[in-house]
Amino acid sequence: MPITRLEPCALSLAIEPDALDFQDTAALTDQSLSWIGQERAQQAAFFGLEMRQPDYNLFVLGETGSGRSSLLRQAMAHVAASRPVPPDMCYVHNFDLPERPLALRLPAGQGSWLRQQLALFAKNLQQEVPKRLNEEDFKAEVERIEKRFRVEETRAYAELNALAETLHFAIQREAGRLIFTLLDESGNVLTENEVLALPKARRAAIDQAEQTLRSAITSYLEKIRPLERQRDEALSALHREWIQPLLARVLNAILDGLTQPFADRDKLGHYLDQIQQDVLENLDVFWVSGVDEDKYQTRMNSLLGRYQINLVVDNRELSGAPVVVEDNPSFKSLIGSIEYQSVEGALMTDYTRIRAGGLLRAHGGFLMLHLDDLLADGLVWEKICRLLRSHMLQIEEPWAASAATPVVSIEPEAVALQVKIVLIGSREQYYAIQESNPELARRFRVKVDFAASFLASTQAYHALSIFIAHVCQQACLPHFSKGAVAAVLGACHRVAEDQTRLSANFSHTETLVVESAMQCKARNGQIVEAEDVISAQQASILRHNYPDQCAQEAIADGDVVIAVHGQRTGQINGLSLIDMGDQSFGMPVRVTAHTFAGEDGLLNIEREVGLSGPIHDKGVFILQHLLPALFSHNAPLALNASIVFEQEYYGIEGDSASCAELYVLLSALAGLPLKQGIAVTGAINQYGEILPVGGINEKIEGFFKVCRTAGLDGTQGVLIPGRNRRHLMLDSAVIEAVARGEFHIYTAEHMCDGIELLSDFPCGISADSELNDMVNYPPDTVLGRAQRTLRAYRAACQQLPQQPKPGHKRAVARAEK
Repeated sequence: MPITRLEPCALSLAIEPDALDFQDTAALTDQSLSWIGQERAQQAAFFGLEMRQPDYNLFVLGETGSGRSSLLRQAMAHVAASRPVPPDMCYVHNFDLPERPLALRLPAGQGSWLRQQLALFAKNLQQEVPKRLNEEDFKAEVERIEKRFRVEETRAYAELNALAETLHFAIQREAGRLIFTLLDESGNVLTENEVLALPKARRAAIDQAEQTLRSAITSYLEKIRPLERQRDEALSALHREWIQPLLARVLNAILDGLTQPFADRDKLGHYLDQIQQDVLENLDVFWVSGVDEDKYQTRMNSLLGRYQINLVVDNRELSGAPVVVEDNPSFKSLIGSIEYQSVEGALMTDYTRIRAGGLLRAHGGFLMLHLDDLLADGLVWEKICRLLRSHMLQIEEPWAASAATPVVSIEPEAVALQVKIVLIGSREQYYAIQESNPELARRFRVKVDFAASFLASTQAYHALSIFIAHVCQQACLPHFSKGAVAAVLGACHRVAEDQTRLSANFSHTETLVVESAMQCKARNGQIVEAEDVISAQQASILRHNYPDQCAQEAIADGDVVIAVHGQRTGQINGLSLIDMGDQSFGMPVRVTAHTFAGEDGLLNIEREVGLSGPIHDKGVFILQHLLPALFSHNAPLALNASIVFEQEYYGIEGDSASCAELYVLLSALAGLPLKQGIAVTGAINQYGEILPVGGINEKIEGFFKVCRTAGLDGTQGVLIPGRNRRHLMLDSAVIEAVARGEFHIYTAEHMCDGIELLSDFPCGISADSELNDMVNYPPDTVLGRAQRTLRAYRAACQQLPQQPKPGHKRAVARAEK
């Protein structure tokens, strides 16, 4: 296909405002938003969210600003509304192993009720138990048991006392001990000195009598102790019998109050039985008499503290499944934590200091995470991977094991989790996980892939108009006229770089809507018009285009040498795209080539000095093999050639300049000048076909600015791949210059068409030519002249002795490395 010069109507897409079926966006606010252009992602998202089976977690991939997070939030909320409310989650004291608190799940809303009931139970214990123990009937029973013991104990003591009297000893009870003293004949107590003054025989008799009494005391104690034990057991049984009905009645009422069936009912019943048993075993705590008040309160708090409920997840306010979005997933906020307090130099804790994280709160529902946040903390990422594998969550404090201060830690019971994780990441991250961690990848069986762009249609335009209406309504902005909406839609085409597709970067669209509304307010307008959108775009460019302005000024001042008039041999203007992150702009770059006789082949100077990337190197390698294909009957070529991007010091990447590199090389070989007013962009394949490139609008506009500054003379323009025609969404200044005939946009499908435009000479082949069939090109063509030069180079080389070229070998070795 020959060169095509595009008409102004082909350089952009004009959206007619009258094609929109509304006057302004105020008429669209009552219409619901849809997943604009994301039908595939929508189907995948709802499939994954509604799937109840494990391991059907969602990996959401797509570009930032595509609305993936907000749309998934809406989808999660929609699905969660029809799901049942999950149970409350609490931790309780483990009476068997206090360092391993027990986890209990209760029907939603019942956790707070149970906590309140047990708190009331503990409070009433302090009143009811002493009250019951002070009843007259209870005291009478206690008196009866103690009287029975006293009768037996009095009889035994009387026998012991009678024996002591016969042995001239007196027995007294002091502080629970038995003390005996020696008496004389008159019944008076003998002192130690008086005993020592007695005759030896008398002292011996006294010792014998003392041994007899000690034996009797031992027998007495052996008889009394079982009686005391029987008394204590009887009193304990009486206490338990008196208090147990009270405890059973209250605790059974608490259990019966939980009327809804739940999985942990038996576990809760066992826990309440343990509370009852613990109270009965510690009834002595409630005996206030003779006990220090502070000591009593400490023991009471310690006892009653075991009956509290630590409600870590309370779902009583929910009407469906929970939807949790963790924007800052630290270990504490996501996994949970255990709080500690310092007690006498040691860190201590208990089950009441366990705190839930986002995972526990999301049980039975959905949890949204961003992969970048998880990867920032290796410990969190490792914990998530374990959870996905085991479906069990263990709350812990990882620092406790290595703390310098002594730590008395606990290990809460691990709980089974049923949570649907929605992980937001990039395509690169998704496929990296697929390759490096297949075990983790199979836990995310639902891929929600957000498109970067979507086909334009009447329905798509209407959906985007509704989006604009909702943005205006939510931000309290003036609404958009249909002309302003058409301007925004054109901007969406421009971002997508396609006349047939719209950008899915809704963040960019929302920004433009907000800034256009501000332009409307600045002029005191009531409704946003198309000129407000244009003003907002221009203002945004002005805020960000300082690097572009500096580059343009460098060319205008002659610091960067670019010729846009006349013709030069071995020199051409290529087009490059400079991406600054917040702004992309195009700039021309001079590409030059030299050729001479030799056997080193084509030297890519950028590659030799490490200023080119792999894609650019690939384009040059294709070029290196296209030359022998063009001149196959002259191969191997006796050629030394060098190509360089002039004044390029920061590196170059991409293959969009390979077409320009071919043309400048052919120009140098054929000795034909090229038009400097026509810049070239396009990649080339091994068959000479010109392939499309990116950033086509910015590249054209960048060269246009240079030409406009230097002076438009009607000969300037750009040569682009024909396959880039539908990507044109050019600025109005360029379109107007084309309409006036001051600037031109040419398209080509094959290298032969482009070289003819640039040199005004026939190429020597056509797009349909078979390169292998070409032996001799017509002499007055570009390829014919180049072929003649190559034959002269071969003849020159054949006349020179062969010498090794170590420098070239070093370069080749580095390239292979």
